[in-house]
Amino acid sequence: MRILQVSSELFPVLKTGGLADVAGALPAALGAQGCDVRALLPGFPAVCTSLRDPQKVGGFITPWGEGIDLVLGDLPGIGPASQALKTYVLMAPGLYDRPGNPYHDGRHQPYADNHRRFAALAWGAAHLAYGLDAIWGPELVHCHDWHAGLVPACMAFWQSPRRIPTLFTIHNLAYQGCFDASCFADLGLPAAAFGVDGLEFYGQVSFMKAALVYAHHISTVSPTYAREIQTPDQGFGLDGLLRQRAAQLSGILNGVDASVWDPAHDPLLPHTFDARRLTGKALNKAALQAETGLESLPDAPLFTLVGRLTEQKGLPLVLNGIEELVRGGGQLLVLGSGDAALEQALAAQAQAHPGRMAVRLDYDEALAHRIFGGGDITLVPSRFEPCGLTQLYGLKYGSLPLVRRVGGLADTVVDTDLETLDNHSATGFVFDDFDSAPYQRALRRAFALYRRRADWSRVRQNGMRIASGWEQSAMQYRNLYASLISPT
Repeated sequence: MRILQVSSELFPVLKTGGLADVAGALPAALGAQGCDVRALLPGFPAVCTSLRDPQKVGGFITPWGEGIDLVLGDLPGIGPASQALKTYVLMAPGLYDRPGNPYHDGRHQPYADNHRRFAALAWGAAHLAYGLDAIWGPELVHCHDWHAGLVPACMAFWQSPRRIPTLFTIHNLAYQGCFDASCFADLGLPAAAFGVDGLEFYGQVSFMKAALVYAHHISTVSPTYAREIQTPDQGFGLDGLLRQRAAQLSGILNGVDASVWDPAHDPLLPHTFDARRLTGKALNKAALQAETGLESLPDAPLFTLVGRLTEQKGLPLVLNGIEELVRGGGQLLVLGSGDAALEQALAAQAQAHPGRMAVRLDYDEALAHRIFGGGDITLVPSRFEPCGLTQLYGLKYGSLPLVRRVGGLADTVVDTDLETLDNHSATGFVFDDFDSAPYQRALRRAFALYRRRADWSRVRQNGMRIASGWEQSAMQYRNLYASLISPT
């Protein structure tokens, strides 16, 4: 099967979040399942710099009159033997050649022309689907998140007798790609598309809604999240539409690429280790404490948080629980960036608890690996969480996840209690209500298990031995592709 994957970022070339990890790992996993996968990306500077042997395959004119060339080249891949990934890139310096974040300017404000920047991506996908490359064409187009949300709409209104199905994967429904209604004129779609049964969403244009209306099938990144987004609580105004499309909605868990995340062979760790030989884990913890200014306390449980610093990720709970954590004898290490007020609050707490708390307000991929390799507990107390990858990294690296029972966290972490200790299924700590009291009870349970060293070791080994790779998920995607390409 020939699959065109459309996304705005892709690891290891360009990453701002978990979307890049998925977009980078899935093609290699699908290749192992016999799929011929090519990627399509905007021509961001990091992408253009990394592209090898680019060859022009064609070009097109955007609805607003801008000419764009499409080139095909090789990007560094991940997976078996790091095989290169055939990738189409939109060469449009006026749209994409900007410093910093792919989506925001230096003041963290979305670029005013983001609707054009990602409409161009969508029309590029449609042109490729319907013959721009005379040598290769996809049998299915797989679109990721709102940045590629306009692809199914562009393809639905393309005048062609050929049927090429589209699959749209929701990575986070909270980010919907909404723009002022005046932007619709730039999108190149017929007037009928701007309506309640199309892109219109409370008077705005929504790229996310475009995908939910026009894609042949919709997937999310965990089974639980697929159910949750059909409710008013987590549907963000789109739950009614998602309930209407429930028969075309699937939940497929993300995986962890073992060629990138494997404590036994991770070149970014000072000391490698596995579930049977954990000496390297203790050495990594000591090195991490020294690197980040934490006190050298081998017996203090090291709680860590890696990711976006937002309310969604449960940062208010973490902040309210710092006194409980420090009073219990623990340490806290935070790596990430996000909401300015949360960043300031975390920095103030770190100053108030020197040696017990450290904060790095940026994102450093190598440091993230060292944190998982040296930490004891991975905090993911999210208000909502489509899948989550940090809890999977924590499991694999022997850093027990402490999570809220929501979305993919509910699907991947088994709470530790007497029953799960007895049947060897426990892998972490789970609480239910998004409130400080249950979160802090989960903290205390983590401390209690940490003091029971034999039980702690058993739960840690349970998590490290879980099969969390992409093989099963890739097979599910392949089967879904086949059902869409050749529907019965």
